[in-house]
Amino acid sequence: MAYTQEQLDALQAALAKGEKRVTFADKTVEYRTVEELRVAIREVQADLYRQSVDTGLWPPAPRQIRVTTSKGF
Repeated sequence: MAYTQEQLDALQAALAKGEKRVTFADKTVEYRTVEELRVAIREVQADLYRQSVDTGLWPPAPRQIRVTTSKGF
């Protein structure tokens, strides 16, 4: 399943508030334990990472710095 950053934000906000109920748009999910919520957060983070790798957004393109010098004249 393709997750979104908004879903991850909602999960993290629920964890920060100590809640076990999370609402995404029109769906509500209630987790039994905080650990179950943490597992869901890790799963969403991993999926978002995989999506960014697949689309070429991560890892970022390597930067190249070229330095040229001359003695003058």
